[in-house]
Amino acid sequence: MRRITRTGAVACLAAAVEAAWSAASSSSAGPTPPAATTVADEAPGYAVEDFNYPGADKIKQEKNIVLKRGDGHIVLAECGSEAGLLEIWAHYRTDHICFRVTGDSGYLSLEIPAVYGIRGAADQTADVTMTADDDESHYTVPAGALTSVGESVENDGRDHMLVEIYTSK
Repeated sequence: MRRITRTGAVACLAAAVEAAWSAASSSSAGPTPPAATTVADEAPGYAVEDFNYPGADKIKQEKNIVLKRGDGHIVLAECGSEAGLLEIWAHYRTDHICFRVTGDSGYLSLEIPAVYGIRGAADQTADVTMTADDDESHYTVPAGALTSVGESVENDGRDHMLVEIYTSK
């Protein structure tokens, strides 16, 4: 009687499995099962906050102001729609621009040219940054107070652009 070694048995088993696999895949015995998918493939993507101002392109087109980035606590509002709004006056505009300020603090990066006056929100102090050419100026606007900024303070004949607003209680 002939003995089969372990190595030979493993080789025979491997050959048998390969033969069975080849026969099953080449036969037309039935439909091919659907490809497996994972639950992760079907799940919705993650929302990532980039802090860009929503609708900024439309606002620029309609109101000619650039709203860049913020934390959502300083948002454009219709002037006169409620009391206590942050109000901004700029040369070359017949109207002023208003923002609703919420939360204990807020931040907004923007571009409004030729700003000369700001009234602080009813219960928030604002620290604003303005630029004229390569010069940068900072002003503190008390809550509820009308404050002269930019050209009306510097009296230098240059248009001062409002570029940042920080608010806090």
